[in-house]
Amino acid sequence: MPRNYIIGSTLETIKTRFNVESPSITDWNQGHIISPGDEALIITQENPKEIILSTFGMIPAWSKKPLPIINARAEGDKNPDNNPSFTGSKAIFRSPAFQKPIFFHRCLVIADAFIEWSTTGSQQPYLVYLRNHERPFTMAGLYYLWVNPATLEKHHTFTIITVPGNTLLHKLPYTRMPVILEKGKENRWLKPDLSLCAILGKLQKYPSRPMNAYPISPKIKDNSADFKKLLQPIGNKVLNEVETNLRQTLNTSGWYHHKKRPSSNEPTTTMAERIQQSISKEKQQQG
Repeated sequence: MPRNYIIGSTLETIKTRFNVESPSITDWNQGHIISPGDEALIITQENPKEIILSTFGMIPAWSKKPLPIINARAEGDKNPDNNPSFTGSKAIFRSPAFQKPIFFHRCLVIADAFIEWSTTGSQQPYLVYLRNHERPFTMAGLYYLWVNPATLEKHHTFTIITVPGNTLLHKLPYTRMPVILEKGKENRWLKPDLSLCAILGKLQKYPSRPMNAYPISPKIKDNSADFKKLLQPIGNKVLNEVETNLRQTLNTSGWYHHKKRPSSNEPTTTMAERIQQSISKEKQQQG
């Protein structure tokens, strides 16, 4: 279950990628490590043409206290051992916290990568991403507008739906992963007329082949540390990648847009270096 994830794309890149506007967002800087309690970018079922800010950690509308839910298990109370081969029915809709939002409050959670911690040994964190520069992508989420009964203050909040991890996640090892929605078909998750069967059918694990991961510093816990250094690899990638595919992601203006295809003589750069280059370029343009 991702408690931290990365938004490295510019707001303009995200708006272009998903064909949305952002009239309510006036202050958003590129380069964020999202943790529970942070504001992040989502697209809601209610307004599928608008990207908004919402707080990571969903609080059900009926809750009397701010007890945020970071992740929602697709299986509900079933599959307590997180068996990756689980074939039983998905029971998320049986949970009181998700009975209404699974039908009426679905959302797309924007991300460029997410972070998972190995469950053995030193609990090493890994940056997990989609290969071939497939970012930003979306994770399936649910949201609620919670009103604090004591102050009447309104809080827009969201959670990320998870499923048993694929073979890549188990190599870390880790047992769960977010539901990553297929590129070009993300908006189907927001359709208001989806049947329960169709909704549950979209809660599938993403295949390992188009994904990869590499170890990063445990200092990722400290959001005040240098963004670039936090995302630098400190070890080898979990899966081998074909060099020709890697070169397609070099010398880009951000996490999503491609420019020229570099020659074989050009030096390679890490993901973290590309993010920092993009942030520096944007600051220069703003200045």
